[in-house]
Amino acid sequence: MSRINNRTVLITGGAAGIGKLIAERCLRQRAYKVILWDINEQKLLATQAEFKGRGHEVAVQVVDVANLEDIETAAAACKKQWGMVDILFNNAGIVVGKRFEEHSHREIRKTIDINVSAPMHIALQFLPDMQDQGEGHIVNIASAAGLIPNPNMSVYAGSKWAVVGWSESLRLEQEEAKNGVVVSTILPSYINTGMFDGVTAPALTPIMEPEYIVDKIMKAVKEDDILVMEPFMTKAIPLLKGVLPTRAFDFIAGRLFGVYKTMSTFKGKAPKEAVPDKDELKAE
Repeated sequence: MSRINNRTVLITGGAAGIGKLIAERCLRQRAYKVILWDINEQKLLATQAEFKGRGHEVAVQVVDVANLEDIETAAAACKKQWGMVDILFNNAGIVVGKRFEEHSHREIRKTIDINVSAPMHIALQFLPDMQDQGEGHIVNIASAAGLIPNPNMSVYAGSKWAVVGWSESLRLEQEEAKNGVVVSTILPSYINTGMFDGVTAPALTPIMEPEYIVDKIMKAVKEDDILVMEPFMTKAIPLLKGVLPTRAFDFIAGRLFGVYKTMSTFKGKAPKEAVPDKDELKAE
């Protein structure tokens, strides 16, 4: 069982949305230090000021997680100033909602850098200290898109499939080593954070409120849950894909539940809310 009390916590994409809510919960549970990484300095400082106004101190670092040098520099500064990180939330992510051929090469690279490479590089910075200490927890925020194909999010889905494969493999390695490091993989469907504004919810799979999924994430940390799939219908995806022929699964997911049409109405965040980037990527 991982406890947050008196622990140092690092949250990527911590200036807003799910990351900010996770920070709030960690502060409530009396974490020793909460460190927020984000590329958006304005939002980061505003969040820090907001928490301070409520009597909480958080540390902030402006970090472009798509840049390995940025990660290495920030991690070194983080460890020098605050010591080892006990709990890591790999939360930062972006989505480009369009058909594959409409992507630019830069958009593809940026999505892979932030959604796939960043969690790996960041975990690699802090995992050895966790192993030496004999305890630690890495929470990787993936997506239900890592379980099921979906038109108009091919690159995003591909990135999340990669995260799920890596995260679960990392978990098995730590369990084999019996070194006390827990790895949790979180696979939520659509969340009402603005990242997926405009999407159409599949049948029987409502768009979740951020507080709901954060409750599930914090429960996973407390109880060392290794896999969280929400809402309930998401749990049926691996079973159905495992037993049904592909065309039969396509019929059920696409025609009956409408999953394959969910991104046809996608809008994403307004440009002023997105992470500053010349590509104008929709970012959480």
